[in-house]
Amino acid sequence: MTQLLPHVEVETQAKPDASIIWLHGLGADGHDFEPIVEQLNLPENAAIRFIFPHAPTMAVTINNGMVMPAWYDILEMNIDRKVDEEQLNKSANAIIDFINSEMARGIASERIIIAGFSQGGAVAFETALAFPEKLAGLLALSTYFATKDSISYHPANQQLPIAIHHGSHDPIVPFSLGQQSTELLTAKGYSVEFKQYPMEHSVCAEQIDDIRQWFITTLNL
Repeated sequence: MTQLLPHVEVETQAKPDASIIWLHGLGADGHDFEPIVEQLNLPENAAIRFIFPHAPTMAVTINNGMVMPAWYDILEMNIDRKVDEEQLNKSANAIIDFINSEMARGIASERIIIAGFSQGGAVAFETALAFPEKLAGLLALSTYFATKDSISYHPANQQLPIAIHHGSHDPIVPFSLGQQSTELLTAKGYSVEFKQYPMEHSVCAEQIDDIRQWFITTLNL
């Protein structure tokens, strides 16, 4: 059996029929978004398994080589962010292992959502858009499409519901990068719902309400 990354699991009901794999940002861990499950206040009948993987630890160049949880190394802090794509793809493969594991546990691929914040969102873009079986949706929070020039899009997810959220005052990942991802994917024929919030590099209460509604719609809860 494939060895999965260490992770946190939260089930809203016994016998889940859907899974949400949610990736944290640079320097955080899987516990970062764990409290959001309760905050989402999902319908009582929602039987969802939330999976929050912990990124491996590595030296991060832009942070003076400090070792921290990271999905990949960021080599330059320019607007387009030069990243270690080999490491990013390795992380995407680790998330594919989670998808395959959920399918082996009886969850249909079209009942699996991939969500990611910041660096985790960059991995989520790569994972979901290249995955060879239909997924339920992609939620990209305060992030950027790091592999937009190298990704191999898979037609199985051409109709994938995509929600991109970004803070208009984000000092870490510029708001323009959220707009850029939206414009690029829309031009390629993807259905993208873009929402902006008057916040910095974070998540806000209004946004949690919107995420709740998007999960309900996307998973037909």
